[in-house]
Amino acid sequence: MALNYRLVLENVSKKFGEFRLNNISFKVSKGEYFVVLGPSGAGKTLLLQVIAGIITPDSGRILIDGVDSTRLPPEKRNIGYVPQNYALFPHLSVYDNIAFGLKIRKAKREHISDKVREVSEKLGISHLLDRKVKSLSGGEAQRVALARALVVEPKILLLDEPLAAVDPVLRWSLRDYLREIHRMFKATVIHVTHDFTEAISLADRIAVLNNGSIEQIGTPQDVFYRPKSEFVAWFTRTENIYRGYAEPVGSGLSRVRVGSLEFTVCGEYRGWVVVSFRPEYVVVSRHKIRTSARNVIEGVLTDYMDEGALVLLKVMVNEKMVKAYITRSSFSEMKLRSGEKVYLYIKASQIHVIE
Repeated sequence: MALNYRLVLENVSKKFGEFRLNNISFKVSKGEYFVVLGPSGAGKTLLLQVIAGIITPDSGRILIDGVDSTRLPPEKRNIGYVPQNYALFPHLSVYDNIAFGLKIRKAKREHISDKVREVSEKLGISHLLDRKVKSLSGGEAQRVALARALVVEPKILLLDEPLAAVDPVLRWSLRDYLREIHRMFKATVIHVTHDFTEAISLADRIAVLNNGSIEQIGTPQDVFYRPKSEFVAWFTRTENIYRGYAEPVGSGLSRVRVGSLEFTVCGEYRGWVVVSFRPEYVVVSRHKIRTSARNVIEGVLTDYMDEGALVLLKVMVNEKMVKAYITRSSFSEMKLRSGEKVYLYIKASQIHVIE
């Protein structure tokens, strides 16, 4: 089965100081864009370094194209690695930085020249080849680092927080740039980040890493809308997360009591569960409306936060806080003010249950 995958990790563990990677297992298909998402200190960079061969695991196996590569040195793995600070050589030109990996592999001079120019043209940086690294902007430096990793035609491209060092405006265009590189080079990419937008816009699949352990692996839709743990729900900003007692009520539905709040959910559950729903799933009205939503909740708007195109409402329902997103235009049209009564509508199918 391993031959069907570019990379397989089997129960990989590594103690590093007081921190530990715990039995990390996942498989990455050829050509897949795989994102490891997690907060600072989760072990994302350590995991990349273990895959790259910079650090050797204490236990477990790493297979690349079906070959056990656990003890192979980095230069034998054919992996391109772009660290967070890019690690370009400041005393070398852009050309020599890109050519570095080929020179280490003792490639012929003509081959090096051809490959450097081919990759630099694809990445739109051929005009920079004679420049010194110190003169590059953040976006240019990132492209040079990518070119250096890609010029050796790696089996796997590892990206460590590749957009963290650039300003927010440039980050938007560089996300599109990474997506284009993935298509152009048909690369197998493992990209670590704590940024939700990067993960959603780039990933074929996401692994959520928390304190050295994998919490969930799935498509962006799975991870953000069907979290498998309370941590994943919290970290992906589900916002509305409640623990309550569930009982079946027939017709494939259950009622979950959360203090004085009640939610109707799809599925038959009995016992203590966690329910979660994203604020964008909540419909808000100043007056009661006719709707097919099974959950109609009356509350008081206590606060709101302008987040640009959307406004996050904080609504107190008895002793519980419920958060909802509405558009800026809807907020203006409804003339909502703190202290006003509002009605919230949530479909049973949009409430996720974590047992």
